[in-house]
Amino acid sequence: MTHKDGDLEETRNRPRIVVMGGGTGLSVMLRGLKEKPLDITAIVTVADDGGSSGILRNELHMPPPGDIRSVLTALADVEPSLSEMLKYRFHQGSGLAGHSLGNLILAAMTDITGDFVAGVRELSRVLAVRGRVLPAANQAVLLKAEMADGTIVEGESNIPKVGKRIKRVFIEPHDVRALPEAVQALKEADAILIGPGSLYTSIMPNLLVPELAEAVLNSQAVKLFVCNVMTQPGETDNYTVGDHLDAIQEHIGHQLFDYIIVNDGEIPPQVQDKYAEKGARAVHLDLEEVKSRGYQVIADSLVLFRTYLRHDADKLSHHIYQLVENWMLRKR
Repeated sequence: MTHKDGDLEETRNRPRIVVMGGGTGLSVMLRGLKEKPLDITAIVTVADDGGSSGILRNELHMPPPGDIRSVLTALADVEPSLSEMLKYRFHQGSGLAGHSLGNLILAAMTDITGDFVAGVRELSRVLAVRGRVLPAANQAVLLKAEMADGTIVEGESNIPKVGKRIKRVFIEPHDVRALPEAVQALKEADAILIGPGSLYTSIMPNLLVPELAEAVLNSQAVKLFVCNVMTQPGETDNYTVGDHLDAIQEHIGHQLFDYIIVNDGEIPPQVQDKYAEKGARAVHLDLEEVKSRGYQVIADSLVLFRTYLRHDADKLSHHIYQLVENWMLRKR
């Protein structure tokens, strides 16, 4: 057996984990997960319509590249300087200001290959990505929200700005076809991991793609939810862990998860004060309520604070890997 054959055999024997979401939280977690012996597929939302992604989406009629670019960078096996270059955002230049270099490269690859998915695949190869990165669909979707007062807000970037309680979100086209590779990855998964990320604007758009929701529901994989550490102003104000789970269940019509991973570590008062100024607070763990519904809860101190509060990627990925490995051993 050649070295290459051995690598292929090792990859085949690794637990297959599908991670769904978008935004910064997903990228942070994937930086930790890529160091584990896991076969990773990331399914990423295509509902983003703000900033650089929104401009490229509208002008080039392509799916928004921002969340995909963040995930590619997180899973890339390249020099740190190249990762920084892909994240670099231009601050000057007519037409360039606000764009990240990675988004422009993805737009170029889409144009060169004639297809967004092919462009993502090609850039994954160039960046030696550990795993696969797949858009939820090969077209952009429009996210809309019905607020508690009955008003409808259009656009992922506008929903948190109106300051009203969200009743439900939905996508157009509502019958958008999922990327077939994404559906197949879910069917073959040993574990499905959803979160962390913006509940209504990063997590929900994936689950609103009918074929993806159906594949998750029908999967025999262990299903995990990583809850956000902080509430998000205009989106999950005053939400508990249980409220996050309720929102997903109300949209999907079923209880999805076997395990919930949450932070129960202390957040320093000065950090809480900083977030309170923006209207965010720590997500309250209503442990007994969540357990009473049959969820198994893994709680640990899972946060790091630098400029922002983030999940501790090493600790979080350790818990996920242990959980998936134990699940696989029980199945054998």
